[in-house]
Amino acid sequence: MHRLSPLSALLPPSCLGASKRVDGAAATATARPGTLAALTVLTAAVAIAAFAGWSTPAGAQTQAPAPTQAPLQSIERLDVARYMGTWYQVAWFPNRFQRQCASDTQAQYQLREDGRVEVLNQCRRGDGKTASASGLARPVGQVANGSLEPAQLQVSFLPAVLRWTGIGWGNYWVVDLPADYRYAVISEPTREYLWILSRTPALSPDDRDRIRARVQELGLDLARWVDHPQTLPAVSR
Repeated sequence: MHRLSPLSALLPPSCLGASKRVDGAAATATARPGTLAALTVLTAAVAIAAFAGWSTPAGAQTQAPAPTQAPLQSIERLDVARYMGTWYQVAWFPNRFQRQCASDTQAQYQLREDGRVEVLNQCRRGDGKTASASGLARPVGQVANGSLEPAQLQVSFLPAVLRWTGIGWGNYWVVDLPADYRYAVISEPTREYLWILSRTPALSPDDRDRIRARVQELGLDLARWVDHPQTLPAVSR
């Protein structure tokens, strides 16, 4: 889905390359036949180079929930078709994978025939240029009659040739979503990552207060919340 989160909330396409665009220019990293060590270096470079917007990096279990906290739960079901289209990142817990994104982060999700979701994340860097990354989201739960139950996905921005290894996939859980799908709260089991996505470039004051209260109820650290600026006009989703 990104871009449906964060984003994550909701990261982990020969030999083989991952392309990252900056203002229309494409830079492609290509893996050469070689040792396992070389492949490992390539994998790490691609994972760092592509901004992983709205998904938790595989293996980035940096902080487990406190023993007194109940495990984080996603919402029970997600209408996949309704979730497709354009989302704006309006707040987040800052992370190193999106550190180049100064403003205007948005995600576009497109459903594929195989039930997976094409993800396109883009943002405006501090120098005013645009950065983008393409990825793939796959359902974790069961999909029946267009509904994903529970609302859990995994996202990867690694090259397709590397995805089969199981590395580079990050958790993207929808943990709060109103009936009209006007915003979405994305996190993952460790509560380390958070993305607030909106169908419009700005939340209403009431929605912002409601979401902040819900984030705190879910046991996430509200002190880490940072609003993310959106300066561009809304686009048709």
